Amino acid sequence: MHIKNYFYKKNIAVGNKKVKVGTVQMACTKDMESNINKAIQGIRDAAARGANILCLQELFSTLYFCDVESYDNFKHAEPVPGPTTLRLQELAAELNIVIVAPLFEKRANGLYHNSAVVIDADGKLLGLYRKNHIPDDPGFYEKFYFTPGDTGYGIYKTHFATIAILICWDQWYPEAARITSLMGAEILFYPTAIGWALSQPENVNAEQHNAWQTIQCAHAIANGVFVVTVNRTGTEGNMRFWGGSFISNPFGSILYKASHDAEEVAVRELNLSWINFYRTHWPFLRDRRTDTYAPILNRYIDEKK
Repeated sequence: MHIKNYFYKKNIAVGNKKVKVGTVQMACTKDMESNINKAIQGIRDAAARGANILCLQELFSTLYFCDVESYDNFKHAEPVPGPTTLRLQELAAELNIVIVAPLFEKRANGLYHNSAVVIDADGKLLGLYRKNHIPDDPGFYEKFYFTPGDTGYGIYKTHFATIAILICWDQWYPEAARITSLMGAEILFYPTAIGWALSQPENVNAEQHNAWQTIQCAHAIANGVFVVTVNRTGTEGNMRFWGGSFISNPFGSILYKASHDAEEVAVRELNLSWINFYRTHWPFLRDRRTDTYAPILNRYIDEKK
């Protein structure tokens, strides 16, 4: 396979299906209205720079309250559709932009999800994804708040591209990326809230961040899709969120990466025609042996007795 010959030639004829993707990396405060207004301004900034699709970070309207278990934090939840959703629908229609907005969803009394809505460029509420993988670790007590998602994995055929939404802890699971890619997603969006404990040494911090970026780039490579990850920044309690929002091409090359400690709005143009190019020359999907994969449905493959 002479793939390198293709990589280093200029003006490769791969097609011209282009979309501009925007990210808003923010630091949040206790004031929900302030956070929402900051996000709206970020969306407006990205739209002014030509963004067609914009993704916000996980739980963008609040602090990352899951660092503690407190019943008071349930007051931050809202229904979908609800007040924030409706505001963003009006904004999407005004700006002709697709918005991916993660929310703390109150589905019913006593039933809550970590969710994200997809709002199409005409303002229509196109879909809702509920986070499937729910962590429970020091500083990330999400099982106290969130019921595991029951929407399954899905794709959303927006005005500009076919996308999938997977939220934070979902990003560590290749199965989720594979399923949505096989369904036809061209871009995987990962709204995220992840950071370092203030007590950790720098070598541990670096190792954790590198693993986080590496596994998501691996999803891009294995599936031949673009990956867009939007993280928060700033210090909240004992956690320093590491920012580092990034966009990867379908072979794991970083097209954009935000700093660790600054709020940033970014817009990058993606040529979706490159998906076919990479998948053709690195035919991982062609060579899958689906007839051999049944064991993966087991929780653990115990030694045969």
